[in-house]
Amino acid sequence: MRIGFSLLAALMLSVGTAVADCASDEDIAGFVADYTANTPTVALSKGGTMADALCTQAKLTRALEAHMGPVIGYKAGLTSKPAQERFKVSEPVQGVLYQNMMLEDGVEVPANWGARPMFEADLILVVGDAAINQATTPEEVLAHVSAVHPFIELPDLTLAQGEPITGVTLTAIGVAPKLGVLGAEIPVTDAAAMADMLGQMQVTLAAADGEVLAQVPGKAVLGHPANSALWLMSKGIEFSPGDMISVGSFGPLFPPVKGKGGAVATYVGLPGDPSVRVTFK
Repeated sequence: MRIGFSLLAALMLSVGTAVADCASDEDIAGFVADYTANTPTVALSKGGTMADALCTQAKLTRALEAHMGPVIGYKAGLTSKPAQERFKVSEPVQGVLYQNMMLEDGVEVPANWGARPMFEADLILVVGDAAINQATTPEEVLAHVSAVHPFIELPDLTLAQGEPITGVTLTAIGVAPKLGVLGAEIPVTDAAAMADMLGQMQVTLAAADGEVLAQVPGKAVLGHPANSALWLMSKGIEFSPGDMISVGSFGPLFPPVKGKGGAVATYVGLPGDPSVRVTFK
């Protein structure tokens, strides 16, 4: 049986240190205060296990919902080779998406949206029905996805210089969610065709002046973007209709200065070669 985030959180918090070494209430409160003030902060669960990190993530998520709104989905982070190499991990990490982080295409955001702001080309899958939880292939995943969205994620690595940024510490903080720019909905009407397009598309991330920062194929994310959903399910996530799934970065993360005032992500091979844009002020 797969368990969703709310049930997983309740289970982890109810058994406490019998299962994992969660961050203390004091540590959680300190992190939330720094996170909401865009102040570099200390790592949670450093030196701990992935079980410790997941327990801390569940506890932190409950605290952040008061500021970020309810959890509306999940994210697979470090799904490309450059991201895994940068953070020295051999598999992705799992986190959450909040309602209040989602912004409209073309939005203008402060260049200092976080303590350590970054931007990346990403993609959102929207769960159509719960049968996705029985999927075993990318095409089966897409058969239960109602739409995809171009997506520029604007994460906040949050941690102060010198603090360890590892798979464990990233997981503990929910894989650094802060903001994200959601492009226009692309309905999925033919799962096989969409599966092929997502695998074959070319994703380009460019700065505001047109400089190409990264250009990678769809398969750069775990061999196929829909594999992120399969990976999350393999870790115990159970999706519900309407959930959003962030598949992870297509290429490296960049600091705002690299955007020279903004960024645009383009998805050549999806219907209409769509793009999504953000301006940094």
